[in-house]
Amino acid sequence: MTPRRAFGALLLGAALAAGMGGAVPVAAQQKSVPFTVGEQFTYDVRFGAVKVGTARMAVLGRDTIRARDAWHVRFSLSGGTFFYQVDDAYESWMDVVTLNALRFVQDQDQGGRERLRTFEIFPERRVYREVHKQNRELPSVAEPLDDGSFLYFIRIVPLEVGRTYRFDRYFKPDRNPVVIRVLRRERVQVPAGIFSTIVIQPVIKTSGIFAEGGQAELWLTDDAQRMMVQLKSRMSIGSLNLFLRSYRWTADAAPVGGRTP
Repeated sequence: MTPRRAFGALLLGAALAAGMGGAVPVAAQQKSVPFTVGEQFTYDVRFGAVKVGTARMAVLGRDTIRARDAWHVRFSLSGGTFFYQVDDAYESWMDVVTLNALRFVQDQDQGGRERLRTFEIFPERRVYREVHKQNRELPSVAEPLDDGSFLYFIRIVPLEVGRTYRFDRYFKPDRNPVVIRVLRRERVQVPAGIFSTIVIQPVIKTSGIFAEGGQAELWLTDDAQRMMVQLKSRMSIGSLNLFLRSYRWTADAAPVGGRTP
């Protein structure tokens, strides 16, 4: 895999993974989640031993999508090497009651090649459509997730060590199932501090860092927050890694880093 493809693979994996929609019933309750508006994680991105960029995960706010209250989350990465630069952002909107994906936007600038893709996703009808490309709707799944919303959904899964979880929830059916293997507990040190974590191995039907047969691992804090503190993927050309540098829980909180929680 070339460095160019590796950057694209990282963005597809980590950010692990239109028409008329009905309004959510008044009686429906917001799902209990370990995140809120203003939460932001900042990561150092390294290719082998070399720092090549910065990545961020953030809960930007609450929006209304087709009369549904939705979390608006964003994963972005900027940086690169002397010969190849990346400035990408992935945004997801997910229903606050079900966490189903409602909209997914990929805004990519990789090596001077720009691409903007918007997907409108309709859980109630099990279809999706790529805006400005397809006039027809394509089959989806009952409880869809995209690359970005999957990283937030996994934070509410029990994650028992030794278990394997399978989800048929990726909004493009041919990518299912998404498999999560819970490998072990481990205490790790990153720029933001030392954390007790649960280590998982995501496996997705893609050629990226979470591909079947790959060795990607992801470290989540072993607490109610389940924040991602580290990601490592070993590939034929080297190791592509994210390390948590700082974090904050709300918009008015100062970033925290360099301490032992």
